[in-house]
Amino acid sequence: MEGFFRFIHFTGFYNVTVAHIIMIFIGLLFIYLAIKKDYEPLLLVPIGFGILIGNIPFLENVGLQLGIYEPGSVMNYLYFGVLKGIYPPLIFLGIGAMTDFSALLSNPKLLLLGAAAQVGIFLTLMGALVLGFTPQEAGAIGIIGGADGPTAIFIASKLAPELIGAIAIAAYSYMALVPVIQPPIMKLLTSKKERLIRMKPSRQVSKTEKRLFPIFAFIITAFISPGSIPLLGMLFFGNLLKESGVTDRLGNTARNALIDIVTILLGLTVGASTQATTFLKPQSILIFVLGAISFMIATASGVMFAKGMNLFLKGDNKINPLIGAAGVSAVPDSARVVQMVGSKEDSSNFLLMHAMGPNVAGVIGSAVAAGILLAILLETIVF
Repeated sequence: MEGFFRFIHFTGFYNVTVAHIIMIFIGLLFIYLAIKKDYEPLLLVPIGFGILIGNIPFLENVGLQLGIYEPGSVMNYLYFGVLKGIYPPLIFLGIGAMTDFSALLSNPKLLLLGAAAQVGIFLTLMGALVLGFTPQEAGAIGIIGGADGPTAIFIASKLAPELIGAIAIAAYSYMALVPVIQPPIMKLLTSKKERLIRMKPSRQVSKTEKRLFPIFAFIITAFISPGSIPLLGMLFFGNLLKESGVTDRLGNTARNALIDIVTILLGLTVGASTQATTFLKPQSILIFVLGAISFMIATASGVMFAKGMNLFLKGDNKINPLIGAAGVSAVPDSARVVQMVGSKEDSSNFLLMHAMGPNVAGVIGSAVAAGILLAILLETIVF
């Protein structure tokens, strides 16, 4: 009987709390949204199942080494890649190997839209400071506005490791909800006439331009923001593998097998880090609210900046303001949303390729912003 009661004490049924039930429900919701609604399934399925893994109740600190926060557990070893910022640069390597910068190279002024969308990061940082977060925590929270999960995790691992779970879940949640959050803001800030603007076809970009771009873009951005080297270095290296024409095998590995493996490990461990005993706090709710505000401000900033640019552009050089919403770095979902909203006004108006310009610029912009935040907020830097 003593053995039986000992077994009972170790079961999840005996150790379950209301917090565990809430988190399990959230995990199931993520999986539902991924499968039934097709919201970023490659992200939400691993994260959702990771939440289930992290919230099966067990007796803690008795030597079983099960939880993600227990030293020596398998999940703790896998979580090391999140905690030390290893996975995000590898994700960026794969993104670079998948990305075509032609839309940006053919119309360089679209780079400004990617920069404008980063306004949400810094405004949210100030809001988080007002709410009582430390400067380091505020910086990590603000980066959610870039809608870039890997960058958010990378910054959180450096500035606020204790908030990685909440920040990562918020960032990936808003990335998945891009088709829900962005369209109302885009419609509210633009007129029907503006949504009908047709942009002139992009010019043909030469192979030489494509090969030189990742090299010189990295040198310039790295000199401006050295803190972004781990992210942008891998992004542009991956792009060079794609465009060089002599490293097809490496490029294929980076954009297929490697990024898939890292996405699985990243999603699963980020989900598991939402252990109810450490995750369900008022602080987490505030992070979700601030993240939503940051993302909405970033979307609005991109649209409004595009409208402002049109004041100085004439004729067929004008920009459809909808593409400003793609300045957040949720690639390629924001660009697809732009195409969806634009096609509802005019089904023959193809904005997708134009929107990819500010979309990839947003990836660069969010990484540069992350490097700037590290330079300003990292406590270990002493002058």
